[in-house]
Amino acid sequence: MTARLKLLIALGLLLAAPAKAQDWKAKYPELVVAASPAENPTAAVTRWTPVAEYLSKELGVKVIVRPANDYAAVIEGQRSGHIHVAHYGGAGYARAAITGVKTEPFLIEVNHDGSKGYYSVFYVKRGSPYQAITDLKDKNLALVDPNSTSGNSVPRFELHKMGITPETYFKRVFYAGSHENSVLALHQGTVEAAADSWTNDTDSNLMRMSRKGMVKYDDFRFVHKSELIMNPLLAYLSALPDDLKAAIKKAFLELPVKNRALFDGLSDGQKRPWEPTDRAAYEPTIELIKFVDELRKKKSS
Repeated sequence: MTARLKLLIALGLLLAAPAKAQDWKAKYPELVVAASPAENPTAAVTRWTPVAEYLSKELGVKVIVRPANDYAAVIEGQRSGHIHVAHYGGAGYARAAITGVKTEPFLIEVNHDGSKGYYSVFYVKRGSPYQAITDLKDKNLALVDPNSTSGNSVPRFELHKMGITPETYFKRVFYAGSHENSVLALHQGTVEAAADSWTNDTDSNLMRMSRKGMVKYDDFRFVHKSELIMNPLLAYLSALPDDLKAAIKKAFLELPVKNRALFDGLSDGQKRPWEPTDRAAYEPTIELIKFVDELRKKKSS
């Protein structure tokens, strides 16, 4: 091979990388990010919009946040290809995977102590007489959403282990629509118990609501805590070009370094930087959701 030919090949390789990047930018001039509604959609958009602005600068294309009224909206948005990056709870991702959505987990949330999990709890008011699930027979229960991990799938699994069918054991069971709404239903006296997520005494949805002045943390306590659940994740569409996936992952990984305040705003400073993950980490959750589905089929037959 002549020196001239080697030079031409080298130049070609140097020019190919920018051209490849421009290829995906032409195909994806706008990217959409959506978050599962742990809080109300307006609050979620407010929390994620600055992140979308950061991603726009890093990726060189417009990135917008799409509000989601429920977990199913995020799943269906990815199924249709209209949501490119989704922030899922474990059950939401598992439901997407089970129903054929082509999406790939790439980052997982990490707690301050380095752990990567949380719990589902049943809250009651601190001054109430209820000390255990057995004290709540014929009372009202608020769950979160059919596709919520800690707000529906795990609570139902925990109750099943106790031999309890929620719809017959409790006087009324309903979906509040978000974790915040579940706690508010309890706070307002609509129900005697509410399912929610909890990591530790300083990291939970309830603590976040307390910091926002929506409720007082000390007004509640839980009467049951589940086994450990894998933390929420970020997942991008499998169909995205590999170089775009790499750019998205890099941008998220660099966010805590480039703008720690912006990163902390996503969790009120309660999380360490994300770490890489994949589908294998969520296989137990996928199996849990399959179990819950089978349980529902048996009860409805």
